[in-house]
Amino acid sequence: MIKVVGIKFKNGGKLYYFSPKSGDVYTRNMAVVVETSRGLEYAWVAYPEKEVPDDEVVQPLKPIIRIATQKDTEFYESCQAKKPQAMQICKEKILAHGLEMKLVDCEYAFDGSKIVFFFTSANRVDFRELVKDLASTFHNRIELRQVGTRDETKYLGGIAPCGRICCCAGNMPEFKKVSVKMAKTQGLSLNPGKISGLCGRLMCCLSYENDYYAEVNKKMPKVGSEVQTPEGRAIVVTNNMLKLEVKVKMDDHNGGWIYKDYPVDFIRFKKNNQPDKNEEEEDEE
Repeated sequence: MIKVVGIKFKNGGKLYYFSPKSGDVYTRNMAVVVETSRGLEYAWVAYPEKEVPDDEVVQPLKPIIRIATQKDTEFYESCQAKKPQAMQICKEKILAHGLEMKLVDCEYAFDGSKIVFFFTSANRVDFRELVKDLASTFHNRIELRQVGTRDETKYLGGIAPCGRICCCAGNMPEFKKVSVKMAKTQGLSLNPGKISGLCGRLMCCLSYENDYYAEVNKKMPKVGSEVQTPEGRAIVVTNNMLKLEVKVKMDDHNGGWIYKDYPVDFIRFKKNNQPDKNEEEEDEE
């Protein structure tokens, strides 16, 4: 077992393990300064010190340098205050250079060594002249990083179709792999407008209950298939995955149909719900 502290760099961001500094006591949401591959960074304690198995830790474990001082916090807040102006200047430079790119966010390195601008673009962009222009304006090292549409939504945030803050911006540390097959398994409409998030990609929340629906789907008959009910042969109309009920229609022998609901245990059918191997998962960005 090894002692670690869970650290986050932004709300809803991925959690990382860091080595606690001997003698320091950490509390939830406490500001700290940590050492990363990019240098010193300002972060927060997601959860205090605890022990985890060695195989859950990627060695070497980076250390927590110190609990953030008032000076550290003031410097971090001053960098945050400069972001709107930096974003505006960068947008103006992008227009001046006629580049087809959309600025998403920017970050000041905690040690003041550079400014990182994040952007999206449908194509590759030659931004070498833009970097030179920005470097001469800010008198600092400039770095530009292209991100995907999901990352854009994660940076900008927004209200999802469900009425809550987008999962990626609020409570999802890492993007999860989602596929159209998940929507089919859950009986959702395959209309792109209904299963796509603000980013235009499949909604991340499709993965939340997929394990349950995938397991229940094995116990349910296929829609449109013929089944045997206590009252005779019938055709499956819909499946209620939560109630484990099947709606069927039966011939009333007068040219019409009779619709009835049965618990899945009350009907007999051939269980052959194998996954479609031709359905590919949507690539993550």
